[in-house]
Amino acid sequence: MKVSEIYASTKDRLKAAHIEEAENDARLLLEYFLGITRNDILMDNERELSDEDKERLEKALVRREAREPLQYITGTAPFMGLDFKVDNRVLIPRSDTEILVEEGLRNLSDGSRILDICTGSGCILISLLNYSNDCTGIGIDLSEDALTVAKENAENILKDKNAATFLQGDLFEALKGDESFEMVVSNPPYIPKDIVETLMPEVKDHEPRMALDGTETGLVFYEKIIPGAKKILTVGGRLLLEIGYDQGEAVEKLMKDAGFIETEVIKDYAGLDRVVAGVKSAFGD
Repeated sequence: MKVSEIYASTKDRLKAAHIEEAENDARLLLEYFLGITRNDILMDNERELSDEDKERLEKALVRREAREPLQYITGTAPFMGLDFKVDNRVLIPRSDTEILVEEGLRNLSDGSRILDICTGSGCILISLLNYSNDCTGIGIDLSEDALTVAKENAENILKDKNAATFLQGDLFEALKGDESFEMVVSNPPYIPKDIVETLMPEVKDHEPRMALDGTETGLVFYEKIIPGAKKILTVGGRLLLEIGYDQGEAVEKLMKDAGFIETEVIKDYAGLDRVVAGVKSAFGD
């Protein structure tokens, strides 16, 4: 059986399942589960599939036809040049969130302490720690299942750095009263409840609802995180929040009202508002 025929049949089944990225997903499934490369497809190589190969590909294909995200099927997602373990216990890291990490790295000093609220897979905190010097951080999440994944990612990526600690709790409740940080980051649930049901099946039916649902307004977590972050940031410390494309003005106002200075709305590569940043002032409580 030719590799091109395997690819074509896989692609056709994904198209029939109304998957927009059918060609790309077919190629990735063949690469991951059969070890077939892009060159193998282009060269039209012939390859005899073993029964194990056929079964492995078929199981993966059935899952994708059911609109399960490809990243959950392969168990991995790329982010900031790193490979993160993911499954349905955590939100899939997205390239949009790399804007937050890049902005954090531009403003991160050696030896800083970082707090990541709603850490999920740990992709934000772990990336910041991986690409900085002598920084340490804490990731907090309400979901114990998510923290299990985050801890495994930290072990796999940071190795023996022991730079990341993960705590279970509701926002700041897991912290001791005397802790302080030079940077607080968060990608909280920010999608309004009535919008969640309109999302693609891969998202609304498979990714953890608690990581998506920002309640009625989509702003409730910002209303809690911004004043909480101000209490634990050092003077001159920076708060970075990922936002929805239409939330920049509202979240920046929340920051300004809380006394943050040098606030700005940072756009992603598509030109959409993606991150709101602010600095803790030396003045005010």
